[in-house]
Amino acid sequence: MAEGGGESSQDKTEEPTGKRIEKSKEEGQVPRSKELNTTVILMVGSGGLLMYGAQIGNAIKNIMHSSFSLPREAIFDTNQMALYLFNAAMEAAGVLMPFLIALFIASIVGSIALGGWLLSAKAMAPKFSRMNPLKGLKRMFALKALVELLKAVAKVSVVLFFAVLILDSRTEELLGLGRESVLLAMEHAVQILGWSFFYLSCTMIVIAMADVPFQIYDHHKNLKMTKQEVKDEYKDTEGKPEVKGRVRQLQREIAQRRMMADVPEADVVITNPTHYSVALRYNPEKDAAPILLAKGHDQTALKIREIAKANDVEIVSAPPLARSVYHHSEIGQEIPSGLYMAVAQILAYIFQLKQFRRRVTTRPTMPDFPIPDDLRSDE
Repeated sequence: MAEGGGESSQDKTEEPTGKRIEKSKEEGQVPRSKELNTTVILMVGSGGLLMYGAQIGNAIKNIMHSSFSLPREAIFDTNQMALYLFNAAMEAAGVLMPFLIALFIASIVGSIALGGWLLSAKAMAPKFSRMNPLKGLKRMFALKALVELLKAVAKVSVVLFFAVLILDSRTEELLGLGRESVLLAMEHAVQILGWSFFYLSCTMIVIAMADVPFQIYDHHKNLKMTKQEVKDEYKDTEGKPEVKGRVRQLQREIAQRRMMADVPEADVVITNPTHYSVALRYNPEKDAAPILLAKGHDQTALKIREIAKANDVEIVSAPPLARSVYHHSEIGQEIPSGLYMAVAQILAYIFQLKQFRRRVTTRPTMPDFPIPDDLRSDE
């Protein structure tokens, strides 16, 4: 434990979060294996030489032959010499191009085989801290530098071991070159060197197979987090509790203002005079069932009633129905089907009440609204 209550790098016991992994990718931190890249390039290079070696050799022979067998007039004509040079370069490029393209593709595939394709501006940005000689000395004597040194020694040892085995297996062939003709010996020597180089390149597979798992493990280990880092990231992602509480409060206020703005469109406000108010709308032309426009309790319920009075919306006191609609309906949604009959009676009662006020009918009596037991609420 670090002084002051902090956590050291040895306390990184938590798995990296998705945000930590994404951040590492943005910074260009992905597992890479130089040994894998080298192996792919060497394998493709040695294989390409075995496939195109004879063709490349013949092309070089032809270029040398044409370059050293010039007519007399061409030797003293600078324009002719430039043309011969251009033709030789084009012939060499034509025969070498497939081999060079294969090496170029191998270098790309080898570098992205582990970690995938990644283009990071942060990774390409210059870091002047790397130019600090003190930090450079610190990196030279760090544990990672020691590991890299041991890897290099191991790599040289493995390659040297297999090189000795390959040369030992080819000793008789190499000694037999002296008994062959010059042209045959040269062709045979090139063949021996080509296959020896290919076999020696194959030894890098062993090194790559050891390095790839190590790079994946080391990258995952570096991404691990302390418990405090996980907590801090959660706070940054989700927000501090006081901020979240303030956001929720603002959201409630906005929703309440929007809800209050819909109250004037209601056909009726049903109340439990001491606690609840619900505002309902039913427009047969666009509503399949009555819609709850607003609901609230205590001060909100009082505000709904004030807005309803100001906009001549009928207010009906029906405590059981008000509680049922309040607890079983959501704003902007249709009321439960079990309350259709009770709300229909409310709307019919309001229609009769309006008729009475115009002195068309006698004063209606408040009906007994039927509420199913599963929709009743005594709160």
